[in-house]
Amino acid sequence: MTFLSLIYGVFLLCVLGIYWSAQTQTQRLWALVITSLLFYAALPTPGGPSPVYSLLLPIFSIFLLMTSAVVNFWLGRSLSQRSAVGLHGDPQLSEAEWQFAQEEWNYRRTWILASGIVFNVALLLSFKYAPFFLRTIGTLLGSSVVLTTADVIAATIIPPLGLSFFCFECIAYLIDIYRGAPATPQFLKFAAYKFFFPKLISGPITRYHPLAIQFKSLTPPTPDRVAEGLWLIACGALKKGLVADNLGRYVDLVFNPDTGNLLRAGSGDLWLATAAYGLQLYLDFSGYVDVALGSALLLGLNLPQNFDFPYCTTSIADFWRRWHMTLGDWLRNYLYFPLGGSRRGLWRTCLNLMVVMLIAGIWHGANWGFIVWGALHGLALVVHRLTDSQSRRRAWLSTLWLSLPGMAIAWFVTQLMVFLTWIFFRLPNLKDSLWVISHLWGQAADAQFVQKIYVETLQLSRPAIALLLLAILVIMGLLYQSRQIFKLQLNWPIKLFLVPICLYAVWQLGPEGTLPYIYFDF
Repeated sequence: MTFLSLIYGVFLLCVLGIYWSAQTQTQRLWALVITSLLFYAALPTPGGPSPVYSLLLPIFSIFLLMTSAVVNFWLGRSLSQRSAVGLHGDPQLSEAEWQFAQEEWNYRRTWILASGIVFNVALLLSFKYAPFFLRTIGTLLGSSVVLTTADVIAATIIPPLGLSFFCFECIAYLIDIYRGAPATPQFLKFAAYKFFFPKLISGPITRYHPLAIQFKSLTPPTPDRVAEGLWLIACGALKKGLVADNLGRYVDLVFNPDTGNLLRAGSGDLWLATAAYGLQLYLDFSGYVDVALGSALLLGLNLPQNFDFPYCTTSIADFWRRWHMTLGDWLRNYLYFPLGGSRRGLWRTCLNLMVVMLIAGIWHGANWGFIVWGALHGLALVVHRLTDSQSRRRAWLSTLWLSLPGMAIAWFVTQLMVFLTWIFFRLPNLKDSLWVISHLWGQAADAQFVQKIYVETLQLSRPAIALLLLAILVIMGLLYQSRQIFKLQLNWPIKLFLVPICLYAVWQLGPEGTLPYIYFDF
């Protein structure tokens, strides 16, 4: 089952029927947990070493995630007791004894939090990164035994879908409680939060307490909210099924080292594929999030926004405020600020930015390409911070960046950096990605490649593809102008009218066979 399938539509209708027919909050939470587990079990799984393994993989994944949820729930309960009085059970302590007990308890709470963070990070590292670390060690030591062990682990231990998002949410939950937020006393409510199916696989990364507040006051959605939910689902289907998947066909044809197409592509083809992948990634992921937000709205719940026209930004810092916003929020609140943020001087700020973005790169995948991608974004944030520091001291430089030519240059430089670094995202094997970077100029395309890709397969010329990509960017810009500047919005009857038209367009014009969501790999 995937979001863009008839099965999901039937599943969502059944969930809505069961969910809104429940009479109490407890019954609705049970409905969410059970249907979410069924949704997870029905997701397509990667092939294992045997059919039996593939059949048992969803069961094992659910067991692992449920175990993790139980552990984090227990750790949260342990952290929630903030007073030493509750720990020692004697409210008649002297002032000195109470202070000593309080210090002892604060020390213990710190160790509980550290244990929780280590547990979640170890879970993530063991399932997702063990083969990568072993391959790196094996390559450095020249050990065939270590390399073979890495290959065996990679073939037999398949990380559960959504593990990265699951662990990050658990860490956020524990830190929020450590900082003073209340822990939930009900495991059912915590499980409903953790396994809520719209966000379970690829986010948006959601904090527990905003969602828990909504659990307390669930009411059936009004007609305008129903229309908004269906409209978001239709927009998500349009982004993913009609645009992103068609772009993905072209990207897969060019950026495919296995077929040899990558080596036969010319510089123009590499530039076009780079631009197409940047647009595909955004439309694929934001399309997923739109369907998730729309599904949640129909269930009476609001999930956080994850995108806000990131390709209309004029700085890399603003890009990260509007790209994968919940990840950026997580990185700021649970990494950047604890490291000191910008409070310890300019150079310490630059170091913090590099560390945070390196961790962001590692979180995305167990490959050197993702680490390079994170390092480049960290370097770009450092350059922006240094440039911004100089702009504040020199009025003419600040005026330049605020002028129309300055904003145009800033937009071009920002997006050029973002799109070029997507190459490491799409081709995380450094051999392939560095080959693309080194052949963006002066590489002529093989005649057979041109005939096979543009004439026989796509039946589109390079200029036609370039115009299509430009048209997508222009449409994004127009939508940004209408929403952010002119505040134009469609009313809910028009949205409801357009929903079946959008879904019909996806059905008729989308490519045969939906491509997997890109962020399912993360």
